[in-house]
Amino acid sequence: MSEQSRFMLVASPLMEHSPAFDRAAALAKAEDAALHIVAFDYLEGLATAGLVNEKALEQMRLGYVERHRQWLETQARPLRKLGVHVTTEVVWVRRPLEEILIHLKEQPMAALIKALEHESVLSRLMFTPLDIHLLRECPVPLHLVGHVQHALPRKIVAAVDPFHREGQYEGFNDRILREAVKLATSCNAEVEVVYAYDLSAISSDEWVMGRGSAFFSSDIAKRLFDAQGEAFNALAERNGIPPEQRHMIMGNPAKVLTSYADAYNIDVIVMGRVGHRGIKRLIGSTVEQLLYKMPSSLWVISPEELAE
Repeated sequence: MSEQSRFMLVASPLMEHSPAFDRAAALAKAEDAALHIVAFDYLEGLATAGLVNEKALEQMRLGYVERHRQWLETQARPLRKLGVHVTTEVVWVRRPLEEILIHLKEQPMAALIKALEHESVLSRLMFTPLDIHLLRECPVPLHLVGHVQHALPRKIVAAVDPFHREGQYEGFNDRILREAVKLATSCNAEVEVVYAYDLSAISSDEWVMGRGSAFFSSDIAKRLFDAQGEAFNALAERNGIPPEQRHMIMGNPAKVLTSYADAYNIDVIVMGRVGHRGIKRLIGSTVEQLLYKMPSSLWVISPEELAE
């Protein structure tokens, strides 16, 4: 008998019941998986309280952790009544990212689930939010839960780029599709595949490669479009996606996916992250650009080649 898969839900240190709780419970129930809920606590005021009595300070910290543990158990009880095996944990730690990665290494999880924390632009410019760090470093599928219409997803979109020029990501689009189909099957949800064809990026590449001016002819544009269409259809075909569920849309990927999710009430966008260096890392990947604009939730996977 195979070991039961597990999801890990990162709870807010503020003892708030977010939609991520309902999503995690629904997914665990649908996939017959266990659910481990963990909160990473650290209150700056309590941790740095200028108390002479260190023992009293430690008792205050332990008391807060225990109250949080009891609160998590209160949230877990109705989930257990649904038949989900739930465990809870509270960890006092200043830097949750490191502890989350340690947890994922020591306790293999099918996915990490977390409520999306909306940060202001100014805040994001001053420091990198935990959600962005997780997007870049999480070694397992990461589900960032934003706006939720249904606890169990009903409509899922797989976002692919079959024309990626970097060879180390070969086969990555197939993994994205397999992940989306697996999720849709367990949720009895609809799955669509979207390829946002960014003509401006291709125009720039053509110009850099020295094939004339920055304005390429309509004939070249058509041949490029046809080539990408062939790659997209071949990808969808070998993964069993019927033609009516394939959508090749011209435009900036982040804008296309945001508009599509909004127009068709998409619950989850399944997509991949890739590594960038230099200026591309500063600008951010498509998934990072999409993070705070999407009207749904993200399910992000990383290439196996990037796992360390």
